[in-house]
Amino acid sequence: MARYIGALDQGTTSTRFMVFDAEGLEVGRHQREHRQILPQPGWVEHDPIEIAARVDEVIAGALRAANLTGQDLAAIGVTNQRETTVVWNPRDGRPWYNAIVWQDTRTDATLAALESKRALLRERTGLPPATYFSATKLQWILDHVDDVRAAAERGEALFGTIDTWVIWNLTGGADGGLHVTDATNASRTQLMDLRRLDWDDELLTLFRIPRRMLPRVCPASDRSAFGVTRASGPCGAEVPICGDLGDQHAAMVGQVCFAPGEAKNTYGTGNFMLLNTGSRIVPSTSGLLTTLAYSLKGSEPAYALEGSVAVSGSAVQWLRDQLGIIRTANEIEALAASVPDSAGLYFVPAFSGLFAPYWRADARGIITGLTRFHTKAHLARATLEAICFQTRAVLDAMVQDSGVRLEVLKVDGGATANTLLMQLQADVLDVPVVRPGVIETTALGAAYAAGLAVGFWTDLESLRRHWKADRRWEPRWSDDQREAAYRGWQKAVERSLDWVERPPRGSD
Repeated sequence: MARYIGALDQGTTSTRFMVFDAEGLEVGRHQREHRQILPQPGWVEHDPIEIAARVDEVIAGALRAANLTGQDLAAIGVTNQRETTVVWNPRDGRPWYNAIVWQDTRTDATLAALESKRALLRERTGLPPATYFSATKLQWILDHVDDVRAAAERGEALFGTIDTWVIWNLTGGADGGLHVTDATNASRTQLMDLRRLDWDDELLTLFRIPRRMLPRVCPASDRSAFGVTRASGPCGAEVPICGDLGDQHAAMVGQVCFAPGEAKNTYGTGNFMLLNTGSRIVPSTSGLLTTLAYSLKGSEPAYALEGSVAVSGSAVQWLRDQLGIIRTANEIEALAASVPDSAGLYFVPAFSGLFAPYWRADARGIITGLTRFHTKAHLARATLEAICFQTRAVLDAMVQDSGVRLEVLKVDGGATANTLLMQLQADVLDVPVVRPGVIETTALGAAYAAGLAVGFWTDLESLRRHWKADRRWEPRWSDDQREAAYRGWQKAVERSLDWVERPPRGSD
C-alpha cells in the first residue's frame, strides 16, 4: 500500500520535490536551482527545457534519498510560480520562446491601452492592469516572436503557466501529455472569470488570444483531472497527479487557512499575504487583488484578498549574486544583526516596479539615506526591513478592505528560518508572528490537495489537526519607533516612483 504523498514545488529560483507521510511530516526532499535569464533591464526569463529537466532530477533524487520508489506514492501534487508564461509546440515539446517570468516588466507599454478596461478587468478577474499577470506576456509572445500567432491558429502553439508545462511533460509530453491547469493558476492569467472559473471570451478578444491555445481548467484537487506520470519518467511508475495549485494558494492550504478571516504570509522570491474571504468575492479599493483561494472538487470555491510584493527573497539573492556582499543567503542574518539598526538607511527593492498596494510599474529600486557611516551590514539590515515594510503596506490595505485586524500572522517559506527577519516583521506590524513546524507549506499544500483527492486524508478538519506552531515572535518596538520607521519607508517609496517614462501610446 502506498504510504506517502509527493509534492513538486516549481518555484521562481529553484525546483524541489518533497515526500510527506500521513502526519504531514517530511520524509525526503531534493532541490535544484535554475538560471535567471536577464536579457535587458526589466526582462526576466527562464528556460522551460531546463525547468523540465530539474523536475525530473528532483523527483528521482528525492525518491532515491528517501529510499523509496514511485510505487510508494499514493499521489503527487504540483505547485508552481504563478503568472510565468510558457508557449510551446505540442508536436515536439520545444518552447517557442523562453518562459516570461511573473517579475518581467517588458509589457509596461501596453498598460495605458488597458486603462479604459480597468473596471472590466477588476470586476471580471479581480486584477488591475499590470505587467504581473500572464495575459500581456502571452500577447507579447504572440506579437513579437516569429510564426507563433500563425502556429497558434494551427494548434501548434500551446500556452500554460508553469504547472501546465510541468504536467504536460510528466504525463507524456508530445506523446499524449495532458494540457490542463487548475482554477487558482487560471485566475492569475487575467483571462478567467472569477465566478464561472473558466476562460472568458471577452477577455480573450481584448488580449487577442486564440482560445485553442489555453488548457482545460480543473479543480485544484481532483482524482482524475491531471493524469498519471509516465512509467518511463522520473517516478519509474504511473503515479496519479491529483493536485495542482499556484504556490500562494498551496501555502494557504498548507497553513490550513480554511475559515474566513484567516491569513498567511509566504516569504519566497516575492512576498505574498492572503486573507480568506470564504465564498464572498470582495472587491478591493486599497490596491489589493481579489483572487481565488482554492477550489476543491465537490465543494464551493473559496476566495481571498491578496497583497503581492514582487521582491523580498530576491533582494537577498541580489546582495549575494550581483553585489557579492554575502556568499550565501543564510549569511544575511548574522551580517544584519551585527548592527543595532539600519541608521536611517532605506532600500526599496523595486526591481520590477512596485506591486501591491502601489501598482507602480514606473518605480525602480533605490537606496536612500546614505552617509559615509553606513556599511554593508546596514544595507543587509535595510534589506530585511524592506521585506517587513512592504508587508506592513499590504496589511494596512487588507485591514482597510476587510475590516479585519489580524490577531496573529501565520508565516511560511524558506526566509522564515531567519529569526531576525521574523522579529523585525512582528516589530514593524505590531502583530505576533507564528511559524509552523513545517515551514515549506507551499509543498505541503500541494500534497494536501493530492491526498484529499485520493482519500489519503479524509477532510479539511483532519488537516487542521496536523498544524502545529514551532515559534512565536512578539512585537518589541514602541509605537513611536514603529511609526517613525514606517514614515521613513514611505518617503523612500515616494522617491522610487516615476523613474521609468512610458513610451508614447502606440509605440513599441
